[in-house]
Amino acid sequence: MPAALSTPRLHRHFEDELEKLRALLIRMGSLVDEQVELAAKAVLNSEMESARFVLKREMRVNEYDLMVDGLCQRILALTQPVAIDLRMLIAAMRIDSEFERIGDIAVNFAERVEPLTGHTALLERVGIKDMLTEAMKMFRDAFDAFINNDAELARSLFERDDTVDDYAKNAFEKLIAEMKRDAHQIEPSAHAMALIRHVERLADHATNIAEDVVFIVEAKMMKHHIPENVSEKDSD
Repeated sequence: MPAALSTPRLHRHFEDELEKLRALLIRMGSLVDEQVELAAKAVLNSEMESARFVLKREMRVNEYDLMVDGLCQRILALTQPVAIDLRMLIAAMRIDSEFERIGDIAVNFAERVEPLTGHTALLERVGIKDMLTEAMKMFRDAFDAFINNDAELARSLFERDDTVDDYAKNAFEKLIAEMKRDAHQIEPSAHAMALIRHVERLADHATNIAEDVVFIVEAKMMKHHIPENVSEKDSD
């Protein structure tokens, strides 16, 4: 085969592999989103059956993680990506890790359903329901930003992470007050505090995905939400 023909074919193969990677990540993200939504509803409404379904389906998220990781390794081994393609590949590996961790958070939500059954009013009273709603919206917006290469939407998440932190602080204070007021609230409040930590991490992972989107689209690495420009020769 003439050399002139091999390069275009190799490039098309590389583009096909990248498109396959992107599609795989979108399917994984959709599954993780379903897991989080189902687990959140389960913990807020004491739905044990939904919680068990989330726990049972955890392996599917792990399977996607392995597939994405394997595909990334194959692309790196067989090609020499540059510029935006390289950024996409680097970000894909990081986003895969974020999705896998968010899948674990959904499991953590599900595991809190049983000890918090009968205490849904407490979760709403101290503001955890509102906090969880905002964190889930952050993840969905980060996922949409990735799907649509929307750096502006991604950047909007940075300040919203602080909002979730404020929810957490207020919820902790209210739970401490609940425990002081009624000794019977100590055990469920302790589980609610653990739930808050998981919700905080959900918002953090959503913010990390948003940073990766900015990296893909604008060639800027966001450290503490402060842009650091990638080398000029990689700014395509």
